[in-house]
Amino acid sequence: MTTLTDRPKTALLVVDVQNGVMASAHDRSSVLANIVTLVEKARASGTEVVWVQHTSDELPRGSETWAYVPELVRREAEPLVHKEYGDSFEATDLEAVLAERGVGALVVAGAQTDACIRSTLHGALARGYDAALVSDAHTTEDLSAYGAPPPGQVIAHTNMYWEYQTAPGRTAGTMTTEEVEFGVTTPA
Repeated sequence: MTTLTDRPKTALLVVDVQNGVMASAHDRSSVLANIVTLVEKARASGTEVVWVQHTSDELPRGSETWAYVPELVRREAEPLVHKEYGDSFEATDLEAVLAERGVGALVVAGAQTDACIRSTLHGALARGYDAALVSDAHTTEDLSAYGAPPPGQVIAHTNMYWEYQTAPGRTAGTMTTEEVEFGVTTPA
């Protein structure tokens, strides 16, 4: 369905599941277990796993807060994209990484729902990708002290509106970890 030509493959995009991001994440254990399951499913089917890692003043490169959580271990052959903005495509090599691998569809999981996940989903769809959100594999911290809804409501709202997101020639939507079925790729 993607509007990108010659891009038949799907990739799992794991966004910002870093120690500092996940330290106070809503439903951390359950979300992490689902992301671990997604990574295992993708690897078992030969689907690309692409890791995204955010750098900021709160997440300085090389620090413990910047590191991915210990539950998730990236394999050397799996691409790692470094970013400094919410949209994982913005000022990064993500587009080149995906183009090189023939990827036109993304399955997105990670954090934070109301920042980098939303930005990346919209960035993907606007750039021609099909973009599916795994509804039980993304999370955020509680920012209600600053006027945001409680994190469970932020997650539910994002799932609701992304389920019905549309764009010409592209698909969007949500699915649970259990519903995700990566296609088996055959070696070239």
